[in-house]
Amino acid sequence: MSVAKMLSIGRLCEGHFSRAKLSGDPAPSLQSRVFNLLLGQLPIKEQLASAEAVQAHVQKLALAPASYEPTGLGRGVEVTLTKMGGWPVYYTAPSSGHEGCNHVMFLHGGGYINEIVPAHWRFVGQMTRKAGVVCVVPIYPLAPRATAKDVVPATAALLRMLLEDVGSAKVTVVGNSAGAGLALAACQWLRDRGHRQPNRLVLISPAADASISRLEQVEIAARDPIQDIPGIIEAGRLYAGELDIGHPFVSPLNGAFRSLAPMTIFSGTRDLLYPDSVDLAERARAAGVSVDLHLLRDQPHNYALMPTPEGRQARANILRAVV
Repeated sequence: MSVAKMLSIGRLCEGHFSRAKLSGDPAPSLQSRVFNLLLGQLPIKEQLASAEAVQAHVQKLALAPASYEPTGLGRGVEVTLTKMGGWPVYYTAPSSGHEGCNHVMFLHGGGYINEIVPAHWRFVGQMTRKAGVVCVVPIYPLAPRATAKDVVPATAALLRMLLEDVGSAKVTVVGNSAGAGLALAACQWLRDRGHRQPNRLVLISPAADASISRLEQVEIAARDPIQDIPGIIEAGRLYAGELDIGHPFVSPLNGAFRSLAPMTIFSGTRDLLYPDSVDLAERARAAGVSVDLHLLRDQPHNYALMPTPEGRQARANILRAVV
């Protein structure tokens, strides 16, 4: 079955089940179970099955880089492209006007080796329209061409400029997967240099520890329909460059958590990264940081962006958080 066919079925499932009222039952919805099965048929996991598979994927992207231009933002959204620090940076704003709007910096996922994708842009469009915020979307360079040594400080510098420019307006940093790890590392960088924190960090399935060294992750990987351990480790190695894989720029779980912004974290137990999210929440709380952890049973990596009842509820929570 083709990827396009599976995504079409996913959208059909969304329409069929969207009218169903969610109960308090923590068991995954029927739509979510179906979507997990569909995800398992996609070739995504094959790209992470080995270091060689990741290297081949990176070489392919080097020959034919993926487009990062916005697509699927929907109506009512204005887009502006600027260059900051040599990076393309997109601003999206409500067409009705954005005077006095709050701001969101969105950092996309992709294992530090993949470009922003249409699903990310659709989410950016949804935040812009429904929450009435200005979204700032840096197109950060990818590994191995760029590594954590340069990407983390540059991202933090962009965030610092945004915080200075908006004055008293609310700034939320939203990241998914690798983007969530980058968001956390950038905020640690700002804190260590005495700069202001954003108002909140929203971390969707954060990539917090590139070592993938927990014994339980081997068992979880067998159930994870999207990710596999060898590929994640290799992608982390490429992103680390000359740094150790345990360096906080690469694995921000190893950084300090004192004086960071309040956090909202989304993760699911079919995500092999979820034990790190639990540990992240515990360490942040121990350091006095307010943490709201949404850990759902049998939900996959990045469930908050998926067309399921659980995904829609997560996105509704995010929209409330960024307003």
